[in-house]
Amino acid sequence: MSQRVESALALLREAAQLAPAAFSSSFGAEDMVLLDLIQGQRLPIQIFTLDTGRLPEQTHALMQRVQEVYGPCFATYFPEAGALQDLVATDGINGFYRSVAARKHCCSVRKVEPLTRALAGKAAWVSGLRAHQSAERAGVAARAFDPTYRLEKFNPLHDWTEAEVWEYIRSRQIPYNELHDRFYPSIGCAPCTRAVAVGEDPRAGRWWWESGETRECGLHTRSGLIAVREIA
Repeated sequence: MSQRVESALALLREAAQLAPAAFSSSFGAEDMVLLDLIQGQRLPIQIFTLDTGRLPEQTHALMQRVQEVYGPCFATYFPEAGALQDLVATDGINGFYRSVAARKHCCSVRKVEPLTRALAGKAAWVSGLRAHQSAERAGVAARAFDPTYRLEKFNPLHDWTEAEVWEYIRSRQIPYNELHDRFYPSIGCAPCTRAVAVGEDPRAGRWWWESGETRECGLHTRSGLIAVREIA
């Protein structure tokens, strides 16, 4: 475990050297590990989160708990009000269930556009992606150039297993989203997330009404998941 932690810290330090660096946190289990490492080592990496307006109450409760434990350590980005009003007027409040296109439109307004603002001017982006999370993420690199946002993307936990993530959390008594205890390994917006059954893919609970090939929100594009230029 100590070797895994040192490897993750090495990548975080690389990211910090490419200032300004930012870490996008959804407050999932992996992101709590990274937040603890960044705060514990006082690394100069800005932490931000995206509040889509449809997050579960348990996620908001954890955000409050994080501020109590670590202090005011993250910024929150919200969807643009005008774009959100247009989305609801056009597609309806729950129109994302009707088609993949409608769901991706919702993700674009609520997630992708705020992410674009959050990453503007950054040289490095840290994320909690792991290769074991899904077949679509199996080739995730430790570090790669992201052609969409034109910056270096770091995935310090790319080779961690789920067991290692939880070993770190429990050994250090890090706060985490209580939905994880209800079989929610991956947590996004409340209407688009459900618990998974034993043996199911960890991301099977995200946009479960769609096929596996479409179940990414657009934050992590295929070209950004797999190394275009991997650096050892």
